[in-house]
Formats: sequence, C-alpha cells, structure tokens
Amino acid sequence: MKNILILTGSPRVGGNSDLMAEAFQKGAEAAGHKVVRYNTGRNAILPCRACDACFSGGKACVRDDRFNNELAPLIETADVIVLATPLYWYTFPAQLKAAIDKLYSFIVGEHSIAGKEAYLLICAEETTGACFDGVIRSYEHITDYAKWVDRGKLTVTGVSGKGEILNTDALQKAEKMGQSV
Repeated sequence: MKNILILTGSPRVGGNSDLMAEAFQKGAEAAGHKVVRYNTGRNAILPCRACDACFSGGKACVRDDRFNNELAPLIETADVIVLATPLYWYTFPAQLKAAIDKLYSFIVGEHSIAGKEAYLLICAEETTGACFDGVIRSYEHITDYAKWVDRGKLTVTGVSGKGEILNTDALQKAEKMGQSV
C-alpha cells in the first residue's frame, strides 16, 4: 500500500480536473492504496518569500498558512504525488504554483522528499497538445530537481466547460493510471 497525495489546482468545484482527480483516486483506492486529496485551488497558501528560514521553527515555513499547517506534513508522508490541474495561461494555476514554490522549503530545510513517484493530470480548453509544452517541461524540471520518478502524464485537450471531460475517455485513463500505481 502506498500513500498517495493528489494536489488539485482548480478553484472550480467539480470541474474537469477535479473529475480527473476523482477518477485517479477511485482507481488507486481500488488497488488498495491510501489516498488524500488536497485542494490547493480552494485553500489559502501564501507565496514563498525566499527568506530561507525554512524549518527553522520546526515547520516547513515560518509563515503561518495552510501549506505549513496542512500540506507540508502530507507531502512528507506521501509516496506518490499527483498534480491534477487545469492549464492556466500555459502553466499551473497560481494556487497550485504557490504550493509548488513552497517545495523549496524542503530543499533549504534539508528535509528530503526525494524518491517519490509523480503523475501529472492536466486539461485545457485548447485543442492542440502543444499548449502543454511549457507546463510539461516545468513538471519535468520539478521531478528532476526534487528527485521524483515520473510515472505518467495525462493531457486532455478541448475541455473548458464544467463536465466536458465526460465526453472523452480521459476519466477511464485516469482511473487506470490510479490502478497502476
């Protein structure tokens, strides 16, 4: 059994990326894994100030926010981290990006998060896969720098309105990815 942390990036409840996260979770739980879902898009995470005081007070960040009090402990105990998000202006939404930026605290604070497995589930309104080039490259840099193992990427184009992803095979693919963890 693995501990899986799914970080969602959308502030929209029940949107397309939320549905992908649910499908992945369903598959992973069916395979016997423990899954925790954290909605970065609906939680207040302050941006990193690069103060380099990480873990100086016993917590990941000296700023008192939800990353520090909720998310950082989940990241530490996760074996697998899944980023499930819509594409915003060719990258991660600001809410998810704030959480990603605060991964810096583990590096500065010398709290290793290496060796985790990672997945990227991402959807976009655009209809060509080229729209994902930048965010995929960012994800690859994140996994390389954090010494995580990329286990897969699921990209879905042509979905914008809430629930449009139901007209694709993406949820079945996401569930299968979850089963294969």
